[in-house]
Amino acid sequence: MATTHEIKVQRREDEGKGASRRLRHSGNVPAIVYGGDLDPVSIQLVHEDVLLASKNEWFYSSILDLNLGGDLQKVLLRDMQRHPYKQQIMHLDFQRVSADQALRTSVPLHFLNEDKSPAGKAADVVITHEMNEVEISCLPQDLPEYVEVDLGELKLGDAIHLSDLKLPQGVGIPELKFGKEHDVAVVIARHGRIEAAETEGEEAEGSAEVPASKVDEDAGKSAGDDK
Repeated sequence: MATTHEIKVQRREDEGKGASRRLRHSGNVPAIVYGGDLDPVSIQLVHEDVLLASKNEWFYSSILDLNLGGDLQKVLLRDMQRHPYKQQIMHLDFQRVSADQALRTSVPLHFLNEDKSPAGKAADVVITHEMNEVEISCLPQDLPEYVEVDLGELKLGDAIHLSDLKLPQGVGIPELKFGKEHDVAVVIARHGRIEAAETEGEEAEGSAEVPASKVDEDAGKSAGDDK
C-alpha cells in the first residue's frame, strides 16, 4: 500500500508574474494542479511547509494528498523550480492521479548490505551505482516510495541489472519492454585498478591535444607540397 502525505493548499486567484512575485514576498509558493478530468487550478502553499517537505525523499516519489479546504486531491509532484542561489522554492507543478489508471514515475533506489557483501569487504574492489532511481509503472495504490537493492551477495565482477530488481507486486519497469539492450546495469563491482585505468583513459582522451609545433610542421609540409 502506497503511503500518502497531506499538504494544505489554498486557491490562488491572481495570476501573472507580478502576482507570483508578491506571493513569494509574502512567504508563499505559487503552484498549479493539472490532469485528470478537471481543469487546471492555480494554488498556493506556505513556503516554510514546502521547504520542510522538500527535504524528505517521499515528497518527490510518493502520492501526496493536497487539501484544498477539505477537498482532497491525490497528486504527484512533477516539477519544482528553485531559485538559482537562494534557499527558495519558486514554483511547483502537481499532476492528479486516478485510482484506476496506471502512472509512470521515478522512485529512488535504496542500496542495502553493501558493506557486508564480499565485494564491499574486499580492499581493491570498487562498487559503482550506475543509477540512483528507476522509472516504474503501476497503479497509484501500488506505488512504492523506493525500491530496495540488496547487495549482500555482490562479488567482484558481478553486475545487477534492471531485470534483477525485486519489485513489489503490481509494479513494472517500462524500459524492459524495449528489449535486452535496455536491461542496463544498476550496480557494478569491478577491480579498483580497472576502474582507475578507465578513468585515466577518459581523462587522457579528453585532454589530448596536437602540439603547436606539430601543427606548424604539418602546415609547412602542406605548403611545400603545394609548390
